[in-house]
Amino acid sequence: MKIQLEVNNASITYGDKEVVNRVSFNLQKGDIGSLLGPSGCGKTSLLRSIAGFEPLSSGEICLQGESVARPGRMLAPEKRRVGMVFQDFALYPHLTVADNITFGLRGLSKKQQQARLVELLKLVDLEHVAKHYPHQLSGGQQQRVALVRAMAPRPNILLLDEPFSGLDVELREQLAREVREILKRDNITAILVTHDQLEAFAMADFIGVLGDGRLHQWATGYDLYHEPADPFVADFIGQGVMLQGTVKGDNSVDTALGVVEGELSANLHDGDRVKLLLRPDDLLHDDDSLLQLKVVDKAFRGAEYLYTLQLSDGSHVLCMVQSHHDHAIGQFIGVRVHADHLVAFPTE
Repeated sequence: MKIQLEVNNASITYGDKEVVNRVSFNLQKGDIGSLLGPSGCGKTSLLRSIAGFEPLSSGEICLQGESVARPGRMLAPEKRRVGMVFQDFALYPHLTVADNITFGLRGLSKKQQQARLVELLKLVDLEHVAKHYPHQLSGGQQQRVALVRAMAPRPNILLLDEPFSGLDVELREQLAREVREILKRDNITAILVTHDQLEAFAMADFIGVLGDGRLHQWATGYDLYHEPADPFVADFIGQGVMLQGTVKGDNSVDTALGVVEGELSANLHDGDRVKLLLRPDDLLHDDDSLLQLKVVDKAFRGAEYLYTLQLSDGSHVLCMVQSHHDHAIGQFIGVRVHADHLVAFPTE
């Protein structure tokens, strides 16, 4: 497969502050990536550099094998053939849906513009609103118009800067899945910037977790969840707690929860002090278990409760339990550990 985007040791500095530190990753044609992290981690600055709005202090960015950004070189945004979808969609209020979409196709003949317009409207099932204005559309419809407007000129890469942030929580994940399907059908390479991991999981093939300007891990959502590269990723992705423990032999860790058994990384050895990651799905509710833990908090999730349980040393673990098991705060419930693969990090 052809590599569409290469980011090699890219750094961005504002004055004396380095906001992006030697980030490297690549995307092949048709891949969808996501830059995921908390506010201020550098993800939007990196997106702006790919677009051509921010210079690099070191490193290089290549599109389709061409160097578009490095110290001393900054190819203009309009020459990069990059499409962008912004948080507020930035639709032209005085133009119809059709005119918004064809706005960037002025280099084509009227016949070519019309053919691309029909293709895109059909792609997002919006043929019936072609003559409507943006204020006549729902938020989801506006989002799809903004998306296909950016896709219309067939850009080398499509950049999406938190495009779902202004929408209802329930709508975000649904639209992320819809956008993924649309991009895949048109074989568009794209990068989504978000702080919402569910959006990233729903949309991206590969996700880069950023923290303090550094790329901690670039992987699939599954691998980020089950095989986090470091404690930052383990803490940021999913829900879970880190328990202090000591490695016992080749396949167990002694913790306040008891001895937890499972496959351990080969670089850990007997006696090593570690932090053991336990997710809510690593604990199973079992009334007959000898391990009884106190409920100190609970959150109703519809089909399930997320219980916070207290251990003997005062630390906490999380357990997801079917909601017909409604236990009161202060009550003790039985649990057992079921964690085949143990994620543990040496204590620094």
